[in-house]
Amino acid sequence: MSARPVIAVLNGPNLNLLGERDPHAYGTVTLPEIEKLCHTAADRLGYDLDFRQTNHEGVLVDAIHELRHRAAGVVVNAAALSHTSVGLRDALAVVDGPVVEVHLSNIHRREAFRHHSYVAEVADGIVTGCGARGYAMAVEHVAHLADERIGDRS
Repeated sequence: MSARPVIAVLNGPNLNLLGERDPHAYGTVTLPEIEKLCHTAADRLGYDLDFRQTNHEGVLVDAIHELRHRAAGVVVNAAALSHTSVGLRDALAVVDGPVVEVHLSNIHRREAFRHHSYVAEVADGIVTGCGARGYAMAVEHVAHLADERIGDRS
């Protein structure tokens, strides 16, 4: 029996502080709780999950390079790097599978500098403002897009 395909969920700076950092904007759910939510969604869809978080841009870019051919698709919450990193955008542009950007808060109802995302320029979809549930939605959408690309696996 072959291994199940992998969906990568990559998280950027300060997301390790979820649950205590600005709960009005980001809610009270912790990153480990989001990871469980993503594992549940991926498992239900027949995928394994590679879930990572880093506070360092280069580590995030290296993870994308590592996963670009191996993962069936990528969910990314680059956090503040979404609005600043062309390098991150360029790394995501060469991912073989679909890329879905996710944000816990609605970035379009926040400060003006958060309205533009370099990640969005290369994403196949964006989930914003849906809280922790947005991660599960993003995993589901990546699985849907990946299944379309490789044909239904069932």
